[in-house]
Amino acid sequence: MKVRKYLLGLIPLIGIALILSGCGSATEKDSKTTLAISSSDVIATMDSSLNTDTIGGQNLDNTMEGLYRFDGKTLVPGLATKVVKPTNNGKTYTFNLRHSKWSNGKSVTAHDFVYAWRRTVDPKTASQYAYIYEGIENAKEISAGKKSPDTLGIKALGDYKLEVTLSDPIPYFDKLMANSTFFPLYKPSVEKAGKQYGLKSDGMVFNGPFKLVNWHVSDNNWTEVKNKNYWAADKVKLNKVEYYVTKDPNTGLNLYDSNRINRLEKISGDTARQVSNYPTFSKDKFASTFYMEPNEEKYAFFRNEKIRRAISYSINRDQMNDNINGKTTGWTTSVVPAGMSDNPKTHVDFTEEAPIKSVEKYSSYNPKLAKKLWKEGIKETGQKNLNFTLLGDDTDQAKKQNEYIQGQMEKNLPGLNLTLSNVPFKSRLNKSETGDFDLVITAWNADYPDPYSFLQLFMKGNAQNNSKWTDPEFDRLVTRSATTDANDEQARWNDMLQATKILTEQQGVIPLYQYYQANLTRENVKNYRVSPNGAYNMVTVYKK
Repeated sequence: MKVRKYLLGLIPLIGIALILSGCGSATEKDSKTTLAISSSDVIATMDSSLNTDTIGGQNLDNTMEGLYRFDGKTLVPGLATKVVKPTNNGKTYTFNLRHSKWSNGKSVTAHDFVYAWRRTVDPKTASQYAYIYEGIENAKEISAGKKSPDTLGIKALGDYKLEVTLSDPIPYFDKLMANSTFFPLYKPSVEKAGKQYGLKSDGMVFNGPFKLVNWHVSDNNWTEVKNKNYWAADKVKLNKVEYYVTKDPNTGLNLYDSNRINRLEKISGDTARQVSNYPTFSKDKFASTFYMEPNEEKYAFFRNEKIRRAISYSINRDQMNDNINGKTTGWTTSVVPAGMSDNPKTHVDFTEEAPIKSVEKYSSYNPKLAKKLWKEGIKETGQKNLNFTLLGDDTDQAKKQNEYIQGQMEKNLPGLNLTLSNVPFKSRLNKSETGDFDLVITAWNADYPDPYSFLQLFMKGNAQNNSKWTDPEFDRLVTRSATTDANDEQARWNDMLQATKILTEQQGVIPLYQYYQANLTRENVKNYRVSPNGAYNMVTVYKK
């Protein structure tokens, strides 16, 4: 899932006044049943078939319920009565569903899952996440327009029994079912709204712990109230969750210090250093990595491995973390983040395994080797001096980061003239997807806590593989890891390790850092725990 990184953008002072006046009194925010939280940006959509970023994902988790959900690192049943074991050699899952209701009082049934899943893979919906269904019977052919959505491997066996059939076993299927792309949808609401569905709360119904109320897509603040029809409403301690968009760090800190919000999220740079001594300061390690993609389709010289490696060696990531990012990022060996998944037998973290440790050097700072490889690569590709542009986001923090990288690369790579282009997040995504870039900084957050969530991005033909880097052996290993028999977890793990080693040795994409979300959270806010895919389970959150 794409990560929107808004950390130090500036807004006019009048905007600060409006936010402050809209937050209510400090006494109000001290209520034990109201939680006020900052947000780095607005919600782009509440359509679970179309959402592609972490902000929408969090608010869908707050207001909707799928088969499973994460509570911290533990996968727990949602609408399914239990976490089930597959039959038919790992290819059939049969779920018994709870008798639950939508927020309008109508029953949530297996038919709501069938409708939602078919809608997502239907090419007419144009879901960027249709690919995540691959492995479910006929999903790939449906997305390609070769089969009808009705042939998708999902079937309602009555109102409260759901059967899912896979074309091959999916080792990470259980974790996948907690992703918002697999949530049910209430067909009458979707069809009545048409293309406007998910752009305003009016007319939407919800089946999760909270309901979104009085919201439109451009709103800079929104409220979610407790859904009394949620099947586990008795476990939900909060009556209201309020979000306030605070792109400016000083605004956010003012709101927190004046007790107008209970939690300030995504702090970075100078502000993170300023508040790092607060007793309520914390950092959550996210399953999220930032990396650079060189456009190999546009420029032949980026296909030269020495040039890509030289770029990687030219950047001092430790210095960037300490001086630019305010120690809210962590040095990373590869695009697969640390702390997300463990070896099924030894329980060693993926990034601590020997094959990954052996490629740490490829992400280290080595200006001498950078110069050597750069000169060799330039000669091999018939170039003299190179001129290209680094594309990134337009927030103040992103600009500072990009300027630092520009300085490092021009200092350590002789003859390079690097231009910066800083554009809004949506423009950067569009330019990346259409190939309108030279070198771009992007990020990915795990859709489910498994290395495959990252590795599949860089396979040939994947819509997210903007660099167009490709390696046949890498593709073979990743493909095999997605269909390995569930009883041979170690073989699958080894395939993913070797694939990561290939990607990192070649610097097919250039890892920069893993994202650690820095926050300030009131001491009376409890059970605010991050899941392996970077979302928070609001069911268990309460205030003392």
